[in-house]
Amino acid sequence: MFKEASACLDTVRDFLRFAVSRFNEAGLFFGHGSDNAHDEAAYLILHTLNLPLDILEPYLDARLLPSEKHRLLELIERRVKERVPVAYLTRHARQGDFDFYVDERVIVPRSFIAELLGEPLRPWIEYDELVHNVLDLCTGSGCLAIQAACHYPDAVVDAVDISLDALEVAAVNVEDYGLQERVNLIYTDLFEGLEGRYDLIITNPPYVDAESVAALPPEYRHEPEPALGSGEDGLDAVRRILPQAARFLNPHGVLLAEIGHNRDALEATFPELPFVWLDTSGGDGFVFLLTREQLLGGV
Repeated sequence: MFKEASACLDTVRDFLRFAVSRFNEAGLFFGHGSDNAHDEAAYLILHTLNLPLDILEPYLDARLLPSEKHRLLELIERRVKERVPVAYLTRHARQGDFDFYVDERVIVPRSFIAELLGEPLRPWIEYDELVHNVLDLCTGSGCLAIQAACHYPDAVVDAVDISLDALEVAAVNVEDYGLQERVNLIYTDLFEGLEGRYDLIITNPPYVDAESVAALPPEYRHEPEPALGSGEDGLDAVRRILPQAARFLNPHGVLLAEIGHNRDALEATFPELPFVWLDTSGGDGFVFLLTREQLLGGV
């Protein structure tokens, strides 16, 4: 099919149709930047051809060079045959208005916490200028640490991960945003060795339970498993975070954590904690907030 496609396909429109057909035929899973074959195909084509990612129409009838055809067909076939997430094929992921370098050393950025920084936290953090110290646990690619630094311009951010590979990726992104003086990358296991106190702790820790890990689509198996799975019930990481978090928060400090589909299990495990569940584009059961005072009173 590769030779046939190379001979017959000429324009961006041709490749868009071909990619959508191949993606649908293969029954791909979408969830690493898009949720359907058309959007993913358009993104892959535009990025590969170094075209603006939000403008497709003017380029639909543009003819491709042989080298461009070859590169596009190669990526389309890898997406179909190897089920590689498109972000790993392009080495690029977008989250809101932010762009990040990613590869197989980190999970693809998709945390709902990114939606909650700034204005949504006004009931707990009245002014962004009040945030001087932020901790990002399990930083991965550094995406949340960087967004926190941009939302809170007076803040220094400590970005922690147990994976040196992940921190190497995070370093690329921190440098791309020119934040080396404000984002500190720290190699450690959660709070181990930390001494500071923070106005805001954010964390998107591993939270997929063992049953769900076993049932993940092939696309997710390209991501580092330690960044996904967290024990039998998905709560191993958060069980370690909650009892320690208050000690690292300033008075009136806030913990913001993503927990996936584990709301019921989490509330059953910590019935004494008054979790505040925040609205996100995915619903109100994915990210919780606790103040230092609530943590001290409940753990």
